[in-house]
Order: sequence, then structure tokens, then C-alpha cells
Amino acid sequence: MSTLDAQLLNAHASGDKPALVTLYAKAADGADTIDAACFYLTHAYIFALELDHRDVAALHARLSKHGRV
Repeated sequence: MSTLDAQLLNAHASGDKPALVTLYAKAADGADTIDAACFYLTHAYIFALELDHRDVAALHARLSKHGRV
């Protein structure tokens, strides 16, 4: 298991939604395919929406760029 995977699991277990936004966006940055990146971005975006996070617009823009919103 990668360090990022472990961080994601820990953030889920502790309910750390701000960390989940950051970690899922980071996972998207390192994804091998657009589909994988958009999968992670969608998760980041959902958690960001729940928090009214400062990255909502940026995440939306990234998903829109690939026709995913």
C-alpha cells in the first residue's frame, strides 16, 4: 500500500474531510489516466462542496475541462 493510500484511509477513518480534499486532489495529480484522475477529482470535489472549501471552483474547473461536470 502506498503512503498516499494509507493517508486516505486514515483521513476517512478519522473523518478528516479537509485532508480528504487535499489527498484526493493529490491522487488525481498522480493518476495514470484521465478516468482515474477524474475519479479522484470527483471525490475531492464532493468533500470540498460539503465543506464550502476554498478549492471548490478549482476542482470544478478541472472536472469541467474533461467534460465530467
